[in-house]
Amino acid sequence: MRVAASKDGTELAYDVSGDGPALVYITGAICFRRFRPVAGDARVFSSAFTVYNYDRRGRGDSGNTLPYSVEREVDDIEAVVDAAGGRAVLYGHSSGAALALEAAARMPEKIDRVVIYDASYVHEETERVSYARLADKVRVLVDEGDNARALKVFLRGIGMPSAFVALLPLFPGWKTMKALAPTLMYDIGITEDLPPVQRFASIEVPVQVVVGQKSPPELHQVARALADAIPGATHQVLAGQDHMVSAKKLMPMLISANG
Repeated sequence: MRVAASKDGTELAYDVSGDGPALVYITGAICFRRFRPVAGDARVFSSAFTVYNYDRRGRGDSGNTLPYSVEREVDDIEAVVDAAGGRAVLYGHSSGAALALEAAARMPEKIDRVVIYDASYVHEETERVSYARLADKVRVLVDEGDNARALKVFLRGIGMPSAFVALLPLFPGWKTMKALAPTLMYDIGITEDLPPVQRFASIEVPVQVVVGQKSPPELHQVARALADAIPGATHQVLAGQDHMVSAKKLMPMLISANG
């Protein structure tokens, strides 16, 4: 484990693996660097990149300086990029995709390219209202300390199959996932509004917008909106993939992004 310090002093734990251009992996909700799927992704990516797989603030071995803000999470990305030598490719998944775009908008001089997968913004006003109701339910459960229920309510609320959610307590890492339930409010805060397309229209670095063929239609709409707004962005639909994308299937996009 290595540690980088963010601008506000938050210590960020990260692992480095592989050889090649630097790639910073920005994960989505309830993920941490040693979670089996995340670690597996990093192993695949490390066949072509030097992968910087870090715990977002409040997760794993990283600190959690309050108050939370999206700007501080972007500071965290900058700290990891600086640890990688000052330039990197960014790969962001789900809410991590939104963070990757925020970083690209703010520090283009440090970002070579960005690949995002299934950016999880709400896609229209009706969904924004229903997502706000879900956020209220999750917040109450977190405040009551009922992390397990908060996590299950959130996952069902975003469309995860009930059977999958019911089996989660049997998964390795469930105990850690429960502990991370309070950070759901961070991810909700990142994605509770429509994509800020006017602001992202100023992004100057190459962006690949990728969405899974089997991902929800709402995420396809978000992907199209982002690709239309970001100058020069490409829009790709990854055949046969849903929100839990296969790292091996995604690799050609990442390698292409390194171009």
